[in-house]
Amino acid sequence: MESNKTTFTINPSTLNNRPRNTDRMDKRMKRTPVLFIGHGSPMNAVENNPFSNQWVTLGKELERPNAILSISAHWFTSGTRIADAQTNRMIYDMYGFPDELYRVNYPAPGAPEVARRAKGLISRKVEIDNTWGLDHGTWSVLRRLFPQADIPVFQLSVDSDATPREHFQIGQDLAALRDEGVLILGSGNVVHNLGRVNWGMEGGYDWAQDFDGYIKRNVLNRDFDAVVDYQKAGPSARQAFPIMDHFAPLLYVLGATDSADKATVFNDACMMGSLSMTSYLFE
Repeated sequence: MESNKTTFTINPSTLNNRPRNTDRMDKRMKRTPVLFIGHGSPMNAVENNPFSNQWVTLGKELERPNAILSISAHWFTSGTRIADAQTNRMIYDMYGFPDELYRVNYPAPGAPEVARRAKGLISRKVEIDNTWGLDHGTWSVLRRLFPQADIPVFQLSVDSDATPREHFQIGQDLAALRDEGVLILGSGNVVHNLGRVNWGMEGGYDWAQDFDGYIKRNVLNRDFDAVVDYQKAGPSARQAFPIMDHFAPLLYVLGATDSADKATVFNDACMMGSLSMTSYLFE
């Protein structure tokens, strides 16, 4: 994906108006939120725009977690892998962008003990793999949410061999981490078809809007089966993404939610024809 500037068309933020059910929170132990971010272009790491500004706003409102588990579209592996390195290295997995982007550093420490705890929770085979690091699906978002880079971070790969239902199940397996102060972050895009990108288009193609709307309706209605079985969206599902890498992080996130969570939608927009920036916070 090449860099280019475009004008963003975006619905107003709902973060400041999201529901606050204090009675609900008083009746149960407060769990760390679960978050799916439509991360879009790596340039969001360095450009101030409505999307990246919303990440900054959200970071100021979130309580500081003990650790962050990032499930990034850009670590797409055969089999499930998890990193338990003490120190994270930067992965600049993008090409053709300004030098400024390759100078970004996000020196968050690793979380080896939490990573091994997460590995033990997952009900399918998981390999420890420290050959990766923090890719731009992680650091482009986290440097806006938590710019001090002082919260331990570790990544879980998106398993290219898993079915949509298995992605969701892994999220369910990991939900217990929320009771231990771990923020589960999925980073991808609901619609991500780079072959159809139109750099001069502000919004989304009709099919992109249709698919994004189908997912949003079912997320808000907690009909997660309809999201897992996303092909029920009809013809738009065949164009939304050629492979699961960017969509699957949402399935992990949905699996980690519980029935008491309230969903907030933000950055609710499609752009450049075939990308969705729509994001979800569950708390």
